[in-house]
Amino acid sequence: MERVTPITLKKMKGAGEKITSLTAYDYPTALLLDEVGIDVILVGDSLGMVMLGYETTLPVSMQEMLHHTRAVARGVKRALVVGDMPFLSFQTGVEKAVENAGLFLKAGAQAVKLEGGSEILPVIDTLISFGIPVMGHLGLTPMKIHSYGGYKAQGRTEEAARRIFNDARQLDSAGVFSIVLESIPWKLAKTITEEVGAPTIGIGSGPYCDGQVLVFHDAMGLTPGYQPRHVKKFLQGQEIFRTAVKSYMEEVRSGDFPSPAHSFEMKDFDPEFLRGVQK
Repeated sequence: MERVTPITLKKMKGAGEKITSLTAYDYPTALLLDEVGIDVILVGDSLGMVMLGYETTLPVSMQEMLHHTRAVARGVKRALVVGDMPFLSFQTGVEKAVENAGLFLKAGAQAVKLEGGSEILPVIDTLISFGIPVMGHLGLTPMKIHSYGGYKAQGRTEEAARRIFNDARQLDSAGVFSIVLESIPWKLAKTITEEVGAPTIGIGSGPYCDGQVLVFHDAMGLTPGYQPRHVKKFLQGQEIFRTAVKSYMEEVRSGDFPSPAHSFEMKDFDPEFLRGVQK
């Protein structure tokens, strides 16, 4: 079973093979995704909202990201594990960015993802020069959510589309091994995909990217409340779990669970020997 690497993804683009990616934040999910053959597992800072209950990704700390990355890495033998560098882990200086990216690799990731374009090129250049593979992220970058005024699609004006396009070319020239394109018009995503050598991984950016990524809990129908337009539920997970929990409650209350089959035996047990024991 050959390990997926950044080089693998570039070969897949060259061969016209679509790249599959999902997020994971824990050992059992990572184990499952790896067993079925997912190409890339992203330990996304989305864990702040999905797993920790934050309203945005901004509060997520390096400690939290490393904790979940270690858990994911323990369950993976084939997929490429990418650690998502959280807010202020790379924006405050190149030296800090190198240190934090190195911690991701020590935690078991094989690469890191950074949000941003030309403004973070010095950081990307330095990380790559130190042998740390970098995945870019353009379009809707959640760290800038307050600047956007909400989770809104990006690149819908000529000026915005030109900026994202130019950023993609600069990231590609810098040597990123792939670029996440989030919530941009599909024609823009298609043009970028055709222009750059790095594989593009789309999320809400149409069918013409080199691969796709979704948040695992969104795809499995486990996320409560509003679902973004780009999400497709491949499983009604909440309903399945809700039904299972109700069945558990009913069986406990009725006495059907646990049965003798779920219990342990002791040979020649006589309760009298307990009752006869002096206190």
